[in-house]
Amino acid sequence: MILYHSIAARSFRPLWMLEELELPYELRMLAFPPRVHDKSYLDINPCGTVPTFFDGDMRMTESAAICQYLAERHPAARLNVALDDADYGAWLNYLYFGEATLTFPQTLVLRYSRFESPERLQPQVVEDYSRWFLSRLKTLTPRLEQNEFLCAGRFTAADVSVGYALLLAEQLGLHTSFTPAVAAYWQRLRQRPAFLRAQAAELAAASAQGVSLLPATQLPV
Repeated sequence: MILYHSIAARSFRPLWMLEELELPYELRMLAFPPRVHDKSYLDINPCGTVPTFFDGDMRMTESAAICQYLAERHPAARLNVALDDADYGAWLNYLYFGEATLTFPQTLVLRYSRFESPERLQPQVVEDYSRWFLSRLKTLTPRLEQNEFLCAGRFTAADVSVGYALLLAEQLGLHTSFTPAVAAYWQRLRQRPAFLRAQAAELAAASAQGVSLLPATQLPV
């Protein structure tokens, strides 16, 4: 398996999954955003985004879908929820909630607070979509006040998906507005050995491959 990745980008989701599953993989690091810094990457992924994930000849580019793929291909690790399990629907919902509902507004915050030229920065967009993210995130509070993880009574790929959104929120400074239940959940996730191994792996690979060690949120576009 091969994963194309930029530090702390969405591709951290499949990297974290690979570490949770303890699978062998090759990590190919790219400066962020790849479509700007490495035009040859467009031959691999025409969108120029990360992740791009290969399992043999199979190619995927959506981070949450890769999480589902890995979880379902390796069910012994119990990062998936079985189709006949009562929490299967909740698992799918939170798996995609992490990307579609939580990460999406943060990309607008990132773009219009850091990545645009000074004359194109939009403080109102940043404020509005920060509030949007936090209001959606608060919907997890009742569940996390009663449960250690999001579904099935255990850690699953859904927690990886949502956990990345919390990692991005911390880099954007939005973590100071987490509810106590969400903040405690985030602390549980970031202390997982596989999470720590994934962070160490991306730094080691970036250093070995001559790529900046700064997270994507701090790099100039």
